[in-house]
Amino acid sequence: MTAPAERNLPEGFAIRIAPAVTRRGEHLVGGSPLRVLTLSRAAAAMIGPDGTLVVADDDTRRLARRLLDAGVADPVPPDPPPPPPSVTVVIPVRDNQSGVDRLLASLLADRPGLPVIVVDDGSPVPIRVGGAPSVRVLRLPRNVGPAAARNRGAGLADTELVAFLDSDTVPEPGWLARSAWHFADPGVALVAPRIVGLGRPSRLRPVAVYADRYSSLDMGPRPAAAAPGRPLAYVPSAALLARREALTGAGGFDESLRVAEDVDLCWRLAAAGRTVRYEPGARVGHEHRYGLRQLLGRRRFYGTGAAELARRHGAAAAPVVTTVPGAVATVGLLSRTRCGALVSAAVYAWMFVRLRRALRAVPAGDAVAARNVARAAWFGALQGWSALLRHHWPLAAAAALIVPRFRRPLLTAAIAEAAATWVAAVLAEPSARHPDPFTWAALHRLDDLAYGLGVWQGALTRRDPGALRPTLTRR
Repeated sequence: MTAPAERNLPEGFAIRIAPAVTRRGEHLVGGSPLRVLTLSRAAAAMIGPDGTLVVADDDTRRLARRLLDAGVADPVPPDPPPPPPSVTVVIPVRDNQSGVDRLLASLLADRPGLPVIVVDDGSPVPIRVGGAPSVRVLRLPRNVGPAAARNRGAGLADTELVAFLDSDTVPEPGWLARSAWHFADPGVALVAPRIVGLGRPSRLRPVAVYADRYSSLDMGPRPAAAAPGRPLAYVPSAALLARREALTGAGGFDESLRVAEDVDLCWRLAAAGRTVRYEPGARVGHEHRYGLRQLLGRRRFYGTGAAELARRHGAAAAPVVTTVPGAVATVGLLSRTRCGALVSAAVYAWMFVRLRRALRAVPAGDAVAARNVARAAWFGALQGWSALLRHHWPLAAAAALIVPRFRRPLLTAAIAEAAATWVAAVLAEPSARHPDPFTWAALHRLDDLAYGLGVWQGALTRRDPGALRPTLTRR
């Protein structure tokens, strides 16, 4: 069956099996949710020893599309990247003249003549842009928010792609070419570069080091497709490249949202069958908030958007998404009781038997099943800790005050989760500069408290507990 023309990958487009996917002969095990794909011998032979597949005909085109859609493969960037399609940059801004000046200087130095639309979102002192002929200003009579400002600017663009850059960003040279090659896949609607800190703060400023390394805008070092239920759920709009046709078809950003409008757009596009890609090979610098009050205030503000997302997208915004057996096993594991441990062991043994049955044709299926059950147990523990310490910390704190027996397990969870996430971050980027584990633990806990406070604030304001309610699924 031939793929729809609008989803056909071009010849020469390359993909590679994702590092987290286990390959055993004609079988692929991985993805989120976990999938077991059994390929025909002919299909398996199309994939090279290093896991690479290059589109050369209809058969390789269909297989590449199937693997991408299953989340078990990622596109491979061409070397060198081709020139990007026609693009217009939209800059929404309010009261940041110096940021606009710096951003325009960077953009035009990298690509002279690049079309740029600066949307002045009701600044009391109008934004000026100098005399560059390719730059124009759209002045809005009142402040309408970043979502509406982006939509107004995109409405004036007539190019194939629209890039959105906040006024406190500075892209690195070549960022457009390193992002735009993804649009060779007709299914791709959005591509986001990696957002990194503009400065290099001193070790003597631990809050700045933490903010620079663990910004909520930095999605990490690994490329991925973003969608609800995947390890990467969304990409931020501080720096974003969009296919104008897909953006228009989705109705643009939701102008009623002043926060989480980027998450909402990503999830609407995913629901419509479009792909959102994260490309860390393209980098954009961002002026992070390096003061503790500013950092935590921003985290709280982001948390308030969870209620709006829950109202629009239901379970996708839940703090915990798991199956009934997974929930039982996690609760038992975190209870730190003998009975709980026995229940968890029984559930994980049952999971292993079921998964082993699904992998009966896979070579070394026992090892593959055991590894994936161990991953499920570890992820369940992390998800449980995160919900307890982030979204539900007011309830956890109240329980610790009322029930003395709960205090030690809560403290253990706070230390264990901080240690686990610090180790994971260091292993993911060993060469990067990280805070020491004690500074990380303290700031990470404050970060979670601020975000959770915002979630509760949004839920109480909306009178809707959806953002706090765990979701149980069949898968």
